[in-house]
Amino acid sequence: MRCVIVGYGRVGIRTAQILDEEGHSVLVIDNDPAKVERAHEAGFVVIEGDGSTAETLAKADLDTADAVAGLTGDPETNFAVCTTANEHGCRTVLRISEEFSEEVYQQYSEGVDEIVYPEQLGAAGAKTALLGGDFNVLADITEKLAATTLTVPEGSPAIGERVVSLDVPEGARIYAHGRAGESMEIPLPRTAIEAGDQLAVIAEPDAVSVVRDRLHGDSMA
Repeated sequence: MRCVIVGYGRVGIRTAQILDEEGHSVLVIDNDPAKVERAHEAGFVVIEGDGSTAETLAKADLDTADAVAGLTGDPETNFAVCTTANEHGCRTVLRISEEFSEEVYQQYSEGVDEIVYPEQLGAAGAKTALLGGDFNVLADITEKLAATTLTVPEGSPAIGERVVSLDVPEGARIYAHGRAGESMEIPLPRTAIEAGDQLAVIAEPDAVSVVRDRLHGDSMA
């Protein structure tokens, strides 16, 4: 696939690296000369400019791109990127941060294919969204970590808490959530936990056990 990444910060760098390692073609856009130089040194084709403008995106030849990701720290810029990319038939991925309300999420989600919270899943999530896959990101996770899906039991002390605010051990991440019988997705900022929910967790094996215990009411901090 040919992928265009707008924003070569922490998330953009790692996403570009993962895509490149998997054999995909990557073009980077950033308006910071230092980041442009860093991308050049990493071996990527780079365009220096404001990725939210049609003029800059025209240089990326979006008609030949399969997917475009707005991964800057500014969701408005990212949305502008995706809006233009949609006009060229590209798959679109937009980065927002956890503090956004569900209303804002819904506003953005109507105009893009995927929304990612890098704080929840990182570059693996952005890569998966770009390629249009599910949330099976095991290939991107160090061998020291385990991935599993946990079910929230009736009576769990976690019921009513926001997924993104759930107390989990350091290094553990809840990277996807789904209601009983529904597909799993990256949780919305205000998604509250209900009995029967599925939580996909990445963590060291011992930490997974801690998360399971907390969902069942044991060892609650």
